[in-house]
Amino acid sequence: MKVVCQVGLLPGGTPREKLDAAQRFGFDAVELDGGELNDPAAFQVWRQALRGHHMTATTICGGIGNTFVSIEPSQRRQSMDELRRHQEMAAELGALGQVFTPIFRGENRMPDLRPYKSRYDLCRDLLRDLLPEIDAMAGRAGVTAFMEPLNRYESDVLNRLEQATALLEEVGARHTRVTADFFHMHLEETNTAAAIRQAGKWIGHVHLADGTRRQPGSAGIDFTAGFAALRGVGFGGPMALECGLTGPAEDVLGPCVAYLRKCLGTSGGGA
Repeated sequence: MKVVCQVGLLPGGTPREKLDAAQRFGFDAVELDGGELNDPAAFQVWRQALRGHHMTATTICGGIGNTFVSIEPSQRRQSMDELRRHQEMAAELGALGQVFTPIFRGENRMPDLRPYKSRYDLCRDLLRDLLPEIDAMAGRAGVTAFMEPLNRYESDVLNRLEQATALLEEVGARHTRVTADFFHMHLEETNTAAAIRQAGKWIGHVHLADGTRRQPGSAGIDFTAGFAALRGVGFGGPMALECGLTGPAEDVLGPCVAYLRKCLGTSGGGA
């Protein structure tokens, strides 16, 4: 398993400086900011920096609309097109793929049509019908689409791993996997390790944050048990910090990496 840092958490004014910082703190790789990459000039700067550096980029997160289940076809199409472009960017940068969150509470305008169908069912069914295209787009680009469930305060659909994996199983996804976020799981799963074991092969990517949504080791989540469950289902992919920090990056990121290595039972270089 690779210990990864989102570039927005790293000190430095340039991509090269951020990559140097990631290496100095002991990370294995970085997760890129999709919003920044939407600027063609910034994309080229990151592309050049990664070409000449030991650090690699595992994934892209953010930077696309979250209106996949909008009632407006044009908004759905816009999110799909943005996801496709980011999948292509990931391939060009040598990354595994793009993380996407298909449904946010504030961006879901689907009506409640009970007794025909509830808003939840309409959203789920529409997402299910979009997934084959999302999966095919990822396959054409040669990457993976990583679908992330969110907690109930950010989305009223797709909150738990089992809901996400059921959709992927239903459509027979080949190039789409789940992002298991420890913060969201802490709020939604009754047992994080058990949820990971149940999701099994469908987990392709992990986000890391402690219970207060700060860096791992700053609150009470049992990462050791979670990592053991990930190892037990054969997961060997990237685990990226997506969190706030309790202090300056120079002070907390190095100890955070050391803490994660301890939870993994390794001293460096992944697991």
